[in-house]
Amino acid sequence: MGETKDIDTYEEELLDYEEEDEKAPDSVGAKVNGEAVKKGYVGIHSSGFRDFLLKPELLRSIVDSGFEHPSEVQHECIPQAILGMDVICQAKSGMGKTAVFVLSSLQQIEPTSGQVIALVLCHTRELAYQICHEFERFSTYLPDTKVAVFYGGVNIKTHKDLLKNECPHIVVGTPGRILALARDKDLSLKNVRHFILDECDKMLESLDMRRDVQEIFKMTPHDKQVMMFSATLSKEIRPVCKKFMQDVMSYDQLYLNLEVFPF
Repeated sequence: MGETKDIDTYEEELLDYEEEDEKAPDSVGAKVNGEAVKKGYVGIHSSGFRDFLLKPELLRSIVDSGFEHPSEVQHECIPQAILGMDVICQAKSGMGKTAVFVLSSLQQIEPTSGQVIALVLCHTRELAYQICHEFERFSTYLPDTKVAVFYGGVNIKTHKDLLKNECPHIVVGTPGRILALARDKDLSLKNVRHFILDECDKMLESLDMRRDVQEIFKMTPHDKQVMMFSATLSKEIRPVCKKFMQDVMSYDQLYLNLEVFPF
């Protein structure tokens, strides 16, 4: 993380958004399952997940899931992510991007009762549900870590009751519902340490959704880890992503030498 900026400057930079004319191509949500990861794995990394020095509980769930070796994306990004670095990751679907932020978040989180520590935003309820499922799968042996998913179409009172009675440590959701819960003071974001956008281009290219994401972002602490993932990132959206970040590590599978994005 870089040095803390002046808060006014920080907010002004976030507000300095312009509408993009060019849209990035459609992308499919990254899936974390044995078949997809093995398909996308290029076979150049022989190191195992144990090399990341993950919690034994996480390694156990990884073995249960049938993973043997990290994909190229996981090999490059997980070591940086578990150190708390800001990350922008572009890689095609099926490369295991979801596992990067799921495992790195679970590795770092020390659950505290009544505090939301990690927030994951995505553009559809279907993707939110899938991501929540991955957190549940990899936290099987971390019973003290609670995960919940919030999206529109469900009675908001149900979500408010859950937050009041059994506050999760990890929240996954769509921007509209998350913002509604935060505005009503039912969802407190003051303890968030990990802010994650999956399929970030889908949210940031839509001005309405981008405003929601920006407002949610400003409700979280300044000193936090920010991670963004997508299968497609247009040259117009990359600078927008960077405005949310401080010291950022970038991974783009289009660059074989892993050069950073040309911001």
